[in-house]
Amino acid sequence: MSDIPSNKPYLIRALHQWCTDFRFTPFIAVFVDENVEVPMEFVKNDEIVLNLSLEACHQLNLDNDWISFQARFGGVPRKIMVPVTHVLAIYARENGQGMSFPFDASKLPAPSPQENEPAEKSKINRPSLTIVK
Repeated sequence: MSDIPSNKPYLIRALHQWCTDFRFTPFIAVFVDENVEVPMEFVKNDEIVLNLSLEACHQLNLDNDWISFQARFGGVPRKIMVPVTHVLAIYARENGQGMSFPFDASKLPAPSPQENEPAEKSKINRPSLTIVK
């Protein structure tokens, strides 16, 4: 079973398309560590929520390993790079419908030696969201 690729990137793309089709605003919640390129001043408790709407993002790319785009934060253009493994959830801002993903930071590659995170941050549990038709 471990040879089967993850369905997570496909689900993210599908939910992004669903949000876009119904004029909802797709948001993603992301676990932030040294592998994520986001404006750190907007990170709270090792997480950031990003707007993936076509109006907010320039050059949005939702591939199997990375989500990348350019966006303005406080009027300043920034390049955003998020590994798909770090996406905690994708949902519509307007109604909260979407999907959360199981996440265990301890299964990610080991942080660099200068990183010393407390053990209680190593596992984040999220409630499951379901899409209602």
